[in-house]
Amino acid sequence: MFRFVCLILLLGYAQSCGHPYFPPLVSRVVGGEDARPHSWPWQISLQYSRNGAWGHTCGGTLIATNWVLTAAHCISKSNTYRVVLGKQNLKQEELGAVTVGVEKIIVHERWISLLVINDIALIKLAEHIVPSETIQPACLPPAGELLPQGFPCYVTGWGRLWTNGPISDDLQQAVLPIVDYATCSQPAWWGSMVRKTMVCAGGDGVTSACNGDSGGPLNCHHGDVWQVFGIVSFGSAEGCNTLNKPTVFTRVSAYIDWIHTVGVGMLEQSSGGLVWFLTMD
Repeated sequence: MFRFVCLILLLGYAQSCGHPYFPPLVSRVVGGEDARPHSWPWQISLQYSRNGAWGHTCGGTLIATNWVLTAAHCISKSNTYRVVLGKQNLKQEELGAVTVGVEKIIVHERWISLLVINDIALIKLAEHIVPSETIQPACLPPAGELLPQGFPCYVTGWGRLWTNGPISDDLQQAVLPIVDYATCSQPAWWGSMVRKTMVCAGGDGVTSACNGDSGGPLNCHHGDVWQVFGIVSFGSAEGCNTLNKPTVFTRVSAYIDWIHTVGVGMLEQSSGGLVWFLTMD
């Protein structure tokens, strides 16, 4: 019965993962811009409590009704976390926004912070989210999927607007073209720091992810759906917009088996090119 009810609720809004009710106003404009409100409905704000107040620390992606994907480096055992969904402006009260506690967090067992390897974590929410116009899951890419050089993807988040600048109140988006492994691993780029389980995007010296965007999605429109192709992992110590130092993401398609094995027991049903993602546990 629960399975049937969840499916009906999701069908009533998005028809599938990766189809926002309010489509994003994507453009090739260089530099970040305010996102259309609720056009990235899988984007979450990961927040932790400090001195009795909650504050944004990282982004993340809703991938099922009670699972969120984020970066391992966003997680500290000493912090208490919550997840906020359906937000555009972090400072304002917004209709449809939901705040949920965290049941458990699974950090990749081979996460190595010194080398920033396996920078991926799953957050199980304390309750299931009902999909709505403002909250929907993103699609996961097929296992092993690679995108070609220059493929236009979009990074989203509430990170700093520039190096050492202020955190954005409104959700930002920026186009970041894919940089293939052969290019990104060149010595003048990231060299040996980049592994094949990562993906680079950007590097024009003008646009990149920045502090506070960590853990958030690299959104790529592939086929007819939006996939969370990457998780914001690291950038240049020289600044957020450094030439030939594109933002480096954990490549989600390299971790599909891990996601399903350790965390998300999801019903996957293909129909007419659509994929349904509903957690059953």
